[in-house]
Amino acid sequence: MSDSVALPPRIFRAEVVSVRRLTPVMTRVVLGGPGLADFRSTGVGDEYVRLFLPAAGQTEPVLPTATATGWDYPDGVEPGPMRTYTVRAVDPGAGTVTIDMVLHDGGVAAAWARTAKPGDLVGLNTPDALYAPPPDMAWQLIVADAAGLPAAARLLEQTPPGVRTRAVLEVPTAADRQQIPVHDDIDICWVYGGNGQRASCLEQVVRTAERPTGPGYIWVAGETRTMRGVRRHLRHELRLPCTAYKVVGYWQVDNEAWTARYQALPEATRQELMAMWDCDRDTEDIQDEWTARLESLGL
Repeated sequence: MSDSVALPPRIFRAEVVSVRRLTPVMTRVVLGGPGLADFRSTGVGDEYVRLFLPAAGQTEPVLPTATATGWDYPDGVEPGPMRTYTVRAVDPGAGTVTIDMVLHDGGVAAAWARTAKPGDLVGLNTPDALYAPPPDMAWQLIVADAAGLPAAARLLEQTPPGVRTRAVLEVPTAADRQQIPVHDDIDICWVYGGNGQRASCLEQVVRTAERPTGPGYIWVAGETRTMRGVRRHLRHELRLPCTAYKVVGYWQVDNEAWTARYQALPEATRQELMAMWDCDRDTEDIQDEWTARLESLGL
């Protein structure tokens, strides 16, 4: 269940302890070192951090300074690459944080993961989390593609007995399945496709899924455009309250091309888009407006 701990903002300097290929599309990177000695977990299975990576040709990442709202770089300092990843595991005794990384084509983080070795350096920030089921949850549906698999697996491992759970996990091939230790109240179904290689079935999975009686929770993570359809179904067609689901876009097909189109928008349009989030309105209402605006712009 979710017992999130509010943590003060920090930036940590970490070093790679070990690297191991888990499946054809995923590698496991374990981070440690003295810079992680004070790292604390939120305790929530889908907690995530930002990884600050070295720039091309560099071995040391440029680390920002933590602020109350995130982080900041000194004037004149060129930030290095930064990407968001969920935390697969935290071992306080060993002082390590485990990140499972999808080895997709393109992208600076995937390229870094392919060549990562012990001693390599990265930065990461204080974790945050999204999973927030009702305290009396009787059932849950967990749906994810390969990018969402590390968080989904940890959520399943943390689910207490007595919570009826159905998990549908979409990976490219049967070789990309992983062993997830779970109890008898959890049913895991593996499906193959999606993940930028073929059409995803995750929206159809959610649309046709059984929703038992009693308080429940639906957690879905995957490709952003697919998640738009999932969220539209849960929020606008089923009219579920926002406390009954969490839908997260973890990645995007052709992200570089999408980013180029976004950056080509007029400056005023981009400022208008970002200003949507700088207010006290309900975040689900903002998400509705944000998605509609992006789609009107062909994004």
